[in-house]
Amino acid sequence: MPLPFLTADHTFEAADDVALPYDDQTRWRRPYRPGPLRVGVAALWLLLASYVLFAAVLIALTGSPSSAGVIFGLALAVIVSALRLLRMGVWVSAYGVRQVSFLVTRTVPWRQVVAVRTVQQPVRWLGLPRTVQGQALTLVRKDRAAEDTAPLLTTHNLDFLARVSAFDRAADAVETWAAESRLG
Repeated sequence: MPLPFLTADHTFEAADDVALPYDDQTRWRRPYRPGPLRVGVAALWLLLASYVLFAAVLIALTGSPSSAGVIFGLALAVIVSALRLLRMGVWVSAYGVRQVSFLVTRTVPWRQVVAVRTVQQPVRWLGLPRTVQGQALTLVRKDRAAEDTAPLLTTHNLDFLARVSAFDRAADAVETWAAESRLG
């Protein structure tokens, strides 16, 4: 008995020529899976949070409630940061493209987008100041020069490091969203 929800080989109910086979295009979606480095770092943060929560329970049972509250707050901060790390990336909908970073979220409506291009340029390695040669998916807006915008995706960030084919698929998906949304 096949389980189509567990495999990627099931067919969509929509017409095959539709580039975006989603039922509800108004929902924000990430057009790619989070990379293994991002998931691994978040898992380590959540593991650390479990130890901190265990320590908070021990402190609450043996020590003062105020110090246990501080440790619970620290565990909550670690959990929130791990979840935010998993949420980071590029999200698309029929409304526009949203770039979620650790502290800031930027949304650009499709009507302000002139083009979405993949370019060869120096990119930051894992978001650090060190730059390496790689590919970047850039967004050209009507109200800004192309040099003023940060790249949406790069081949050397947490999602696509050593996964060039995944970067190509994600870049194609964002470019398809842009093309479909500007037409409709």
